[in-house]
Amino acid sequence: MVKVEDAVIARFEHSGHKFEVLVDPDLAVELRKGKIVSFNDLVALDSVFKDAKKGETQSETMIQKVFGTTEFEKVVKHIILKGQVQLTTDQRRRMLEEKRKELASFIAQNAINPQTKTPHPLTRIEIALEEAKFNVDVFKSIEEQVPLALNVIKPLLPISLEKLKIAVKVPASFSGKANVILHKFGIKKEEWQKDGSLVAVLELPSGLKQELFEELNKMAHGQIETKILE
Repeated sequence: MVKVEDAVIARFEHSGHKFEVLVDPDLAVELRKGKIVSFNDLVALDSVFKDAKKGETQSETMIQKVFGTTEFEKVVKHIILKGQVQLTTDQRRRMLEEKRKELASFIAQNAINPQTKTPHPLTRIEIALEEAKFNVDVFKSIEEQVPLALNVIKPLLPISLEKLKIAVKVPASFSGKANVILHKFGIKKEEWQKDGSLVAVLELPSGLKQELFEELNKMAHGQIETKILE
């Protein structure tokens, strides 16, 4: 168990009633990310409180009414996943920085400048997010935040999310190694030819086009044919 002095409060509210538990801040965040954590390490005390700071516990009757169970582990996980976790100042700062970098990286890889059909450099995306004062949410997924982020940085630089369909033909001598690369980038269709060569169609973010071409050319020394499909 995490020590009480090192724990933070996770709180869930329903119809004016509060349900609080003391949890390890890092493990609570990992749980919210969908990862498996040790329940024994997660909680500091085997109690559900209506006011953890005052030490006032919540009644089992109310717990049963709201959660449909009094099983402690299920109740705790519900509180963490559906409620709020009071992060420490240091943890929130660290998580915000990690999430901001993850968001900028995703946009740099998946978005392009529609005027030039080329991706923006990562540093340009990071600067735009900072200039636009975009508020990153540490608990929301990157996919949820991308549309909001694009809306606020569009006035600062031309940007859009686009996908490309690319046809690829790989000689038999490189088809095995190339197949691994193609599946990594999002293969939609593949046909193995009688001579052992491989013909495939990929669908991938426009920003990853150059990376795909570079990996294929490095592996096959420029002997792979590619064509961007309309």
